Amino acid sequence: MFVPLDLGPKPRLGYAQNSLERMSERRGDAAYVGELAAAPEAAAYVIAGEHIVLNRAADCFDPLFTLPAAQIFGVQETVFLGVTVGRGRFGVGIDPAHAVELKSRPGLFITDLRSVAVQGLVSADDLAGLAEAKALLHWHAHHRFCSVCGTGSRMAEAGWRRDCPACQATHFPRTDPVAIMLAVDGERCLLGRQARFPPGMWSCLAGFIEPGETIEAAVRREIREEAGLVCGPVSYLASQPWPFPMSLMIGCHTIALSRTITVDKTELEDARWFDRDQVIAMLLRRHPEGLAVPPPIAIAHHIIRAWVEETPRAPAAIPIVST
Repeated sequence: MFVPLDLGPKPRLGYAQNSLERMSERRGDAAYVGELAAAPEAAAYVIAGEHIVLNRAADCFDPLFTLPAAQIFGVQETVFLGVTVGRGRFGVGIDPAHAVELKSRPGLFITDLRSVAVQGLVSADDLAGLAEAKALLHWHAHHRFCSVCGTGSRMAEAGWRRDCPACQATHFPRTDPVAIMLAVDGERCLLGRQARFPPGMWSCLAGFIEPGETIEAAVRREIREEAGLVCGPVSYLASQPWPFPMSLMIGCHTIALSRTITVDKTELEDARWFDRDQVIAMLLRRHPEGLAVPPPIAIAHHIIRAWVEETPRAPAAIPIVST
């Protein structure tokens, strides 16, 4: 009987534990949103471009500001994120240039969202709320003009739409779907490196899903393009909002039908097969060469760990095809 491997408590997937009720059906109700904003328990996440503004206490960080307190930073946009226990939560966008100035203010801590996640500076719920705010405010900052006629557009639906006053076109926030996958050949899996990765870091392959393409087709295409492998069955594992700037990572496993790797050097620095025991050492940060996989905030960590822990050890049963 197969007994799953246990590497200890499973960490939470970053940016995914969002308990906010988005109240999308009430976004167009200005009175409702205004009442939430006026309540003393309303609070906001403050975003300065790629930077996050946190309240700094003696031994903790608080990402929430009252709306009046947020106003002192020079608000460019305010968007409605949702409610939690009946309390309104908002995202406040300020001029990114202010981030340098704010670093010298007592009681504040300015950092990037990735560092907030990796260092565990806020709760999982607040991390997801910060991700929602950052992605939505990034969209507003980069879509101020109508893509149909070029006229300056206006915020609507409490920040979840922009309207063109000239041609009446409506524009909605976009999320870019990304397939991220682990190709498996029996007792080994394919990992790759990009030049920007920290030394010793290896991860899953990934790529944007193209128009008219299924998730499964994108998985097979990306692995073929980046590593020269033919793949067969694809299975879905989990997804993760990835606010860099506004993607949805769709995690999958797939079975390799070929073995010879041909690396696309324009996409990857390197790619190679790792056996299961090597990957276990990488997950546990005990690899003799100092190799590692991404930290638990990234879905790549969970995709790799799921293969290690949940897949029975067995020889490859899929016939190999030539490439």
